[in-house]
Amino acid sequence: MKQAMLAGPQERSHRIILVTGPSGAGRGTAIRALEDLGYEPIDNLPLSLVPRLFDGPPLDRPVALGIDVRNREFSVNAMIELVDELTRRPDVEAELLFLDCQPGELLRRYGETRRRHPFIAAPTPEAAVEREIELLMPIRVRADLLIDTTDLSPHDLKAEVGNWAQTGTTERLAVSIHSFSYKRGVPRGLDMLFDCRFLRNPHWNPDLRPGDGRDADVAAYVESDPRYVTFFEMTRDLLLFLLPAQVDEGKSHVAIGFGCTGGQHRSVLMAENMAKALAVAGWQVSIRHRELERRMTFGASKNLQGGAV
Repeated sequence: MKQAMLAGPQERSHRIILVTGPSGAGRGTAIRALEDLGYEPIDNLPLSLVPRLFDGPPLDRPVALGIDVRNREFSVNAMIELVDELTRRPDVEAELLFLDCQPGELLRRYGETRRRHPFIAAPTPEAAVEREIELLMPIRVRADLLIDTTDLSPHDLKAEVGNWAQTGTTERLAVSIHSFSYKRGVPRGLDMLFDCRFLRNPHWNPDLRPGDGRDADVAAYVESDPRYVTFFEMTRDLLLFLLPAQVDEGKSHVAIGFGCTGGQHRSVLMAENMAKALAVAGWQVSIRHRELERRMTFGASKNLQGGAV
């Protein structure tokens, strides 16, 4: 009798990132960022043809495939079936990048570009945006990475995509750490969230109020809270325990948020210190301070207006 031989796991020889989201959320910018990283960009390929990309020999480079509601053959069910089919293939590494955006910002962008929304039959632009967002919701929940582009410039979006999808680092987990203000709402797309509002608040110290959590005097003030060290160490140890589990689960990106009242002092300090601790432990980390970025943008705008003569 011939002995049956068990084949080992097949090496994944193709990589594809499916890029989608509501119209105006930044799909084109994300695809261009992936192209700069060495991906082959393909836009609006009929869904039925996508699996045929991988029927031949291994591709020379990974593929960034843009998909939106204007794709021929597009439907939510067809899109989900495509993701499932690619995920089941042992020779394909497929990931879904979903670009999200708040309806008001999508309307503003369409107003600036004066482009027609794909749902032209909708009674109003607002209804068109809402209809598309609702249509894409089942796809959104399947995303491997969700990036909310509401407050991102094209440059910021390119940086976010680059941190996640650099060619040659697919086996590493990319960790992004965000600070934010609860007054402006929790950023969408966070996987883990920690509330820093119980720590000493530098806002009530007039000398510290103008600074932020990256300043030494602000950091010393917050770190003097007797609860700070325990909170930081327990959070760090929890993340160091959870991140390897995320790798085992097959995730390529994890977004961690630290929030406080104003998003300027306590959350910024925690985000900075946690990013350093995780980087020392060998994790690939990026940081984004949402409210500080808004403050810089708003301040620059005011300076330009005030300097005009």
